[in-house]
Parts: sequence; structure tokens; C-alpha cells
Amino acid sequence: MSQESIVPEELGDPAVKAAEVPEPGAVTIVVPTFNESANVRQLLHQITESVPSRLPCEVVFVDDSTDDTPQVIKEAAQDCPFPVTVIHRDEPVGGLGGAVVEGMKAAGSDWIVVMDGDCQHPPSLVPELVATGERANAGLVVASRYIKGGSRAGLAGSYRVAVSRMATWLTKSLFPRRLHGISDPMSGFFAIRRSDITAEALKPLGYKILLELAVRSRPRTVTEVPFVFQERFAGESKSTAAEGRRFLRHLAGLRTADPLARMVVFGLIGLTGFVPNLAALWALTQAGLHYLPAEIAANQFGVAWNFLLIEKLLFRDRRVHRHWADRTVRFALLANADLVLRIPLIALLVGQFGLAVLPATALALVITFVLRFVGTEALVYLPSRRSGRRPGSRTARRAA
Repeated sequence: MSQESIVPEELGDPAVKAAEVPEPGAVTIVVPTFNESANVRQLLHQITESVPSRLPCEVVFVDDSTDDTPQVIKEAAQDCPFPVTVIHRDEPVGGLGGAVVEGMKAAGSDWIVVMDGDCQHPPSLVPELVATGERANAGLVVASRYIKGGSRAGLAGSYRVAVSRMATWLTKSLFPRRLHGISDPMSGFFAIRRSDITAEALKPLGYKILLELAVRSRPRTVTEVPFVFQERFAGESKSTAAEGRRFLRHLAGLRTADPLARMVVFGLIGLTGFVPNLAALWALTQAGLHYLPAEIAANQFGVAWNFLLIEKLLFRDRRVHRHWADRTVRFALLANADLVLRIPLIALLVGQFGLAVLPATALALVITFVLRFVGTEALVYLPSRRSGRRPGSRTARRAA
């Protein structure tokens, strides 16, 4: 990762000299970029024209580009009356959301405004975002397309409009309390007080960093201002099917951050394991295998299915703690121990506590399910004592 600050070499205009920005500025504008070389000159020009001298600012680009975007930023910054910093990341950890977090860590101002680098977010709204936050004593000010005065006019085509609507509905349905008062949780344009966030607590995945902030560390007071989503100045949208999949994985990770929610998802995944289990049992018995060894073998298909889904959907961010082979063996042992424990537990409930067979079986299923969930989380996905590695530690070392 490389970081470079670019300050204008020569400011000939006395009025511009008088407006030179002190350090730190009153607002840091964080712009994540990926191959936006055709847009950054226009964006810096718009910021120069829109942000008044009475609102000191700095601009931090966090760049994951494979083109000449960093060089273009450096050249364009010479005409700006404010400091411009470029942080180029060799590895785009966390996508555009991860880039925003890196920019927040580098910010030197009380207010941080996050905006895209494609000129779809109007810089003329930056002063209003900050002023609204000051007036309302808010920690987060969201630029919304969905309140009076706002518009999503810049969304290209009915497909993107439909996707945006669906994503907004889905996120607000999954997090009704955390997103209360935020009409546009998919917005990438907002202002936040630096004191209201702990960047280290964020686990971004993809480009919807506002959702991450609102769910994991939502400021106590949130307000909104309307904005009109502009058309791209140049280039093409970075929204792809791959980004859509990352967004869904991010949603799953956020929703299962709560232990109770994780247990529910763990149980739902376990229920889906009956399908491969029964299919394998049918195939093996049809092939002439005795039902007892067929039961044992078929159970392994269900275990494998559950393990793959749990790895992908439930504990994706914890896989770094142990090698995949270690996780696989531990999960298989726990899943099969469930079978060994359940029968003597049923016998105990029937023989010693006088329960009927069906209630005893149901209670045994609940008990072994809870034990399996706790065991899976503690023995498979929590870090071992010897492991000091944490998710994102590689990024942190590189950033340092």
C-alpha cells in the first residue's frame, strides 16, 4: 500500500491563498476509486467549485485501480486549493467498502464525507451535509434519494432501478430497528463524525459501507438530506453480478452477527442437510447396501452439505482462524458425535425421567442441536490460543 499527499505547488491567486486549508480540515472527503481516471479531474473540479473556503477540507482517494487513476489524481490535484491524498492499495481487501474504511482511518477531520468517484454524487451537497449534522447534533447524515426532493434519476435503466428497490426493501426488512430513520440504506453518499465510528470494528464486504456502519456501529442520532442521483460523467458502472453476490454474503454476515440469529441460521442449514442425507440413503439402499452402514454413510453426505453452507454463509469471516482441513475434521467429529450422544440421551430421558419416546426424542434433538451449535462455534471457528491472527490483520500490518 502506498500513500501520497499532493499539495498545490503554486497558488497564484491571492484569494485562493487566503482560502488555503489548515490541517486538519473541517471535513475530509473520502473517495474510493477503481479505474475512474476519466472522472477524477471532473470530480476535483466540482469539489473546488462547490466547497466554500469557510469550510476547510481535504480529499482522500483510496484507490484499487489497475489503470492510471493514481497518476491522473496527482496531476489534477495541482490545481486544487486543498490537500489531496492518494492511498493506493495493492490488494483490494473488502472491496470499495474496505477502501472507505482505510480512508476513514487516514482522515484528519471531525467530519468525514463519503462519496463515489464517478460524479454521480454532487459535491455541492457536502456543505449541507456537514451543516445539517451540526444543526441536528447528529452523528450520521445520509444523502437520500427516497425522501422529498430526492431522486434516483441517474440510475441507468429499469434493471438497476428494480435491483436498487429490491436491495433497499431487503435490507430494511432484515434490519428494521437498526435502519429506522434511514430511507436509503444503499446510499453511498453520507457524512459521519469521526468520533462516532470505530473503524477497526467494521468488516466491509463490497461497496455498501453505509449498511455496515448503520448495523455495526450506528451513531445515536441520524438525519437525512435529499439528493438527486446524477448520471455518470464517464465510464461504466461497477455494479456487476459478482458485486451482487458479495452484497448478499455481506447481508448474511451482518444478519448472523447476533448469536441467536446465528443459531437460527445454523438450524435452518441443518434442516436442509436432510435432503442430501435422504437422497444418499435411498441410492445406497437401492444399490443393495444394508440399511445400517447406509445410514452411517448417508449421514456423511448431510454433514458435508451442512459444512459447505456453514462455511459460506455463517462463519465465512472466521475461517482464517484454522486451516480448512482442521475445520473439516472438527466439524465432522462434532456432527457424528451428535448421533452417538442422542441414543443414550433418549434412553436416559425415558428410563430415568419417565418421558414418552416422542417427547424424549424431541428434547434430545433440541439438546444435541444446542450442544452442536455451541461446539461448532467454540471448537471449529473461534481462534485457538496459539493463533494470534485475526481477520484483517494482514491489511492492518500492510497499512502500517
